[in-house]
Formats: sequence, C-alpha cells, structure tokens
Amino acid sequence: MSPYVRKVPTASKATAVQVVWSKRRGRVEMEHIGSAHSQAELEVLLAVAAQRITEGQDELPLDVPVKQQPTALEITATRMGRLLDALGHVYRQLGLDFATGNDGVFEQLVTARIIEPTSKKDAARVLKEAGMPASSYATVKRRLPGYATFEFRNALSGALAARAPLGASALVLYDVTTLWFETDTGDGFREPGFSKERRLEPQITVGLLTDALGAPLMVEAFEGNRAETRTMIPIVRGFVEAHGIADVTVVADAGMLSEANLKDIEDAGWSFIVGGKLPEIPDPIRQWMLDNPDGEPGEGQVVSQRLTMGTKADTRPRTTYYQYRSERAKRTLHGIAAQVQKAEKAVRGQIPVKRNRFITLTGGKKSVNRDLEAKTRALAGWKSYVTNLETSPEYVINAYHQLWHVEHSFRMSKHDLKARPVYSRTRESIDAHLAIVFAALAVSHWIETQTGWSIKRFVRALRPYQQVIVNTGTQKVAAEQPVPDEIRDVLAKIHQ
Repeated sequence: MSPYVRKVPTASKATAVQVVWSKRRGRVEMEHIGSAHSQAELEVLLAVAAQRITEGQDELPLDVPVKQQPTALEITATRMGRLLDALGHVYRQLGLDFATGNDGVFEQLVTARIIEPTSKKDAARVLKEAGMPASSYATVKRRLPGYATFEFRNALSGALAARAPLGASALVLYDVTTLWFETDTGDGFREPGFSKERRLEPQITVGLLTDALGAPLMVEAFEGNRAETRTMIPIVRGFVEAHGIADVTVVADAGMLSEANLKDIEDAGWSFIVGGKLPEIPDPIRQWMLDNPDGEPGEGQVVSQRLTMGTKADTRPRTTYYQYRSERAKRTLHGIAAQVQKAEKAVRGQIPVKRNRFITLTGGKKSVNRDLEAKTRALAGWKSYVTNLETSPEYVINAYHQLWHVEHSFRMSKHDLKARPVYSRTRESIDAHLAIVFAALAVSHWIETQTGWSIKRFVRALRPYQQVIVNTGTQKVAAEQPVPDEIRDVLAKIHQ
C-alpha cells in the first residue's frame, strides 16, 4: 500500500495528524506528526505530513528528467514580534504616543534607533528587517522640522514628567556632555569649546535633566563654547515653568558650581545640592586633625560647617558637609604618589617636564612643591557637599551620589543609542535628532529599570525570535519560534 495521511480525534478534542506507512496482517506502521487544536494548526500539520511522505522521493515526468526536491512551505512575512511588541508597549506606557499625536513616523525612528542606531535614511532598512512598516525617506525629511520645535520637544518632556515620581517638591539631577562634528569651522552653534572627549573640532553642549533614578525629563542643546555653568539655569527654569513644579532641588556636579548659579537657584526659590571643591584644608577638617594628630577618620565620618557666601551686600547662608571614605583616600593617595614620583624625576632631569601640579618653577629652577603634596595628602579621602537645605547630611550625600544615574543615561545615549548627530548640520536637524534620541533614551531607561538588563543585551536577546506567516497552500498561517523561560520572565516584567 502507499503511505497516506489520516486524521484521528483525541480525548482532549484535538485532532491528531498521522502518516500511515504500511498495514500488514493487522499491524500498522505509522508516525505521529502532532495534534491540532485549531483549523490553522491542522493545516500546518497536514502540510508537514504531506511533505514527510514525499521526502526523499524522485519525480520523473517525461519532460523533467531530474531529481525534484520536496517543496518547502513558503514564508510570506517575518517580524521580530517579541522585540517590537515590547518596545511598542513601553513607548505607549510612557505616553509618548499621545504626546506626539500618534505620529507613526516618529515612533518608527525611535524604534529603529533602539534596535540599530544608524542614519535616518538607513532606518527604513532596519525597520524592514524587523518587520515593521517604514515610511519613505522623503516623508521622514518632511516630518523632521516638526520634531525640532519647542512645542513638540516640550510635549515629550511633559509626558515623561507626568510619569516620573516628582511630586510637589522634585529632586532632579543635572549634567552636561559634548557632541563633536566632523567639520573644521564653527557656525555660531557648532563651535570649538571644552570637550569632554578632548577633541578640537566644533561641538555642541548638551544638558540633560533627569529624575532621581536617571529617567530623562528634558534635554537641551547649547552652543559648543558655552560654559557648563551657564547651561543649568535655563534648562531647569524651562522644565519647572513648563510643568508647574512648585519646588525643586537641583543636584549637580562640582563643574556646575558657580556663585552666580547658586544665587540664581535661590532667587528662583529652588534648593540645591552640589559637589564642592577643596582648594584648601577647611577649618572643620583642620580642627579634627589637630584633635586627632595620630588618628585616621572613621569610614563615612562627616564634619560640617555653616558658611556665609556671597558679597557683603548679598550674603547667603549655606551648609557644607565633608565626608571621608577610605576607598576614595586609597585611590587619591595612589594618584598623588604617581604624580610626585614623576615630578621628582622631572626635577632631576630624568624625564621631560610635562604638566604636573607638583612642579614649581622659580627663576627657571624646578622643584617639587612639598607643601602642596602635604596638603593634598591631608585632604585625601575627603569630599565636600554644599547645600542650602536644612536637612540631614545623610540625605544630602545620598542625593548627590545619585548623579551616577544621569551619567549612566549619558553613556547609554552616547554609546548604545549613538547620540552624536553625525549627519546633522543645521540647528533644526540637530534638535530633531536629539528629540528622537531623547525618546529612545526614555524607552531604553524604562526597560533597563524594569528588567535589570542593559538595552544592548535586551535587543540582542529578543532580536532572533521571529514571528512568521506560512503559506500552506490553502491558507496563510502564523507561526512563532518558542522563547526560553528567561526571556519570558523578562517580557513579563515589561508587560505586567
């Protein structure tokens, strides 16, 4: 007898599909292909069974004297369903769809930026490979000017601020970075300045405001030669005024510290926590050293000092906390020892004189500045924190050390999302590009917070799992690769 396919109902009300190979003297030789619980599954199993029967057979019609391979089922479409559905869910969870007026082109560009950062022209290729509809490049170019407007970017910021745990009194983190351009001449916006990457090309300065956990709230681009201290007030004021926050505490690094900045913050009715600088040994630390000439500060020890800063006509009361960390002291002392050793070799003429703060030149004569060495060694392990808040030192110090969140967001945007606007030249195109990166950063940060995975790991893990449409000959059926339990757990954290 010839092999044939049969369908058998099961006790669970499914339909078993089997290939019967032979029947001899009441003995049936058969192969179970699978059990179908729907018409679509039945079609797939029947097609597989038919393919199983013809597997390895030769077809020799008179007009085709060659061996024919069994025909594979046609896949008519593929889609990175797990990845695209997760990114789309987070995009809507953050309210970015509503903020952009359900702009599908913007969502496409944000999705492509997360999956594979590339040019906006090449984004269509990324989306096509992912199985997501992509607008033409001509359509993208028409939409970009709208993304650069203040109203559009402010709507993005508003959506994220509405979902951030800010409250009436918000604790926000602020930091800046620089993005350089492959050009030799500035244009008033892209200008040479102090580069975070130590480059000489024209650049822009980018300020990023986040909540206490590093979730982005607002981003703004400034001229490349604008001082860091002159970027903080405009972006914080714009955020506060746009979203009606009654009180705000700004946390920033020592690079943001300027007396004018602090006065502007206080005049606006805000509070601040900033890292301080220690050019000299402050009185509280000096007094502790006098009281404990042979002692070492305890781990985490804090001393404080009430100071009156500003001019006589405009004095401001502030508190400075000084904290000691043994690990910080260890790193600092190691650096001091290396620099002093180089300074000694340079003074003896063993190595060329390079920039070294421990070398003093007096009348053409070089010497090692032992007073500076003693002072820096005495301050090793101490860090200062300046605030106008009436609160505990623990709150101030812990709040300051949340700055690593905004630094992490910058690293994510610059490396994982390739934020540098390589193909942008005008202020308008740069602002539009930063709006896309800003939204992509918000989605990426939310995923990292929920799952504990980096966005790079998340994309790499989910990208291979495809949803496909299979043509069985009678209908088109959806099929999907099974995902391991680890990825199911991660997706559950996102969709919960």
